[in-house]
Amino acid sequence: MKLLLLVLIVKSVAVASDPRVDPGYDCDYCQPEQVHISFGTKTNNIVVTWTTYNDTRESRVQYGQGAMDQEAVGHSTLFTDGGKLRRKMWIHRTLLPDLKFNTRYVYHVGSVYGWSEMFTFKTPPSGEDWVVRAAIYGDMGNKNAHSMSYLQDEVQREHFDVILHVGDFAYDMDTDDARVGDEFMRQLQPLAAYLPYMTCPGNHESKYNFSNYRNRFSMPGAASSLYYSFDLGPVHFVSISTEVYYFLQYGLKLLVNQYEWLRRDLEQATRPENRARRPWLVLYGHRPMYCSNSDDIDCSVEYTRKGLPFLGMYSLEPLLKEFGVDLVIWAHEHSYERTWPLYDGQVYKGLQEPYLNPRAPVHIVTGSAGCQEDTDKFQPHPPAWSAFRSSDYGYTRFAAHNRTHLYIEQVDVDLKGQVIDSLWIVKDLHAPYDL
Repeated sequence: MKLLLLVLIVKSVAVASDPRVDPGYDCDYCQPEQVHISFGTKTNNIVVTWTTYNDTRESRVQYGQGAMDQEAVGHSTLFTDGGKLRRKMWIHRTLLPDLKFNTRYVYHVGSVYGWSEMFTFKTPPSGEDWVVRAAIYGDMGNKNAHSMSYLQDEVQREHFDVILHVGDFAYDMDTDDARVGDEFMRQLQPLAAYLPYMTCPGNHESKYNFSNYRNRFSMPGAASSLYYSFDLGPVHFVSISTEVYYFLQYGLKLLVNQYEWLRRDLEQATRPENRARRPWLVLYGHRPMYCSNSDDIDCSVEYTRKGLPFLGMYSLEPLLKEFGVDLVIWAHEHSYERTWPLYDGQVYKGLQEPYLNPRAPVHIVTGSAGCQEDTDKFQPHPPAWSAFRSSDYGYTRFAAHNRTHLYIEQVDVDLKGQVIDSLWIVKDLHAPYDL
């Protein structure tokens, strides 16, 4: 009897130490929406993010394996859009730490004022010896989002482990006092509430110093999500902001900090013990180093490749060579383009096959997911480094099968999901390029 009384006392103390708010039921806009997840500092740490339009004073995620028998408590941040109405919303973030690998969880988010519907996600396997599958695209708006239904279908069929959205969201998230951003985040929920949705900023996020992007997404790392990296299976993914080269009115310091961080990150990733475990280095950012479109000045400017205008400083392409980056993914151009192995405008194909032990990085531009600006056309004659081009709407599938074989294909949604381009990159040795 004494033992039972002691247990009851301990349980009561535990409940009292985690109080709920007293709602009063006067919270008109407290229903959670725009739910999405991302990786934290580890891939078995999942960050859940959502929005309410009133302050709920608590941010809770109930979750578990099959039953929601666990709870994590996070925090909310007041975000005020920079438009004329100065619209306010509360962005909630809650970390689900140290989850079991390769395990399915169910969850919902909310507070005493109301809960979302129930979602599910599966954590990735542990270690490096498994196939990493990703959907990759950029430039998707809330209007004319041709790829959205195809992606929703593939996500629900569990075809991917992660999504990479390579800049330009909603067109634009700040439009109509950020209401377009709200609607776009609702559209993303059938994708991003089920899979880690990993992002980088594009030029369409620049308004009010990228404030909608910084506040709405929760990426690992520094600088309010503008650049970061994460490990997944045999791949080290690196996300950068190309926009620090183009919006210098927000300060040169961020560009310098990113450059120095990127060098340190690649140095760490290419230490022999790390490269042996995760040999594939995949870097992604919004504006491409190479493109052959006919209607965009960026195809001739290419600041990330050539460095700051007139100065040539902080060029990123030499880092690709120095650290042996295997694949570089871009968007911005509303089209798809694949290059031959390429460095400084020169093609360096493998000695036997172009992508068998290629002697330079391979670049992919995949910015045709769909937006109201339509697709972009190409110059009539492709440059020697351009291997395949398409102006159709679509998105890219990526699969790192093991330490030596990586597969990429382009899905054409104008052709109802037909694969129009594919390639295998096969490498026996991942190392700096000797050019």
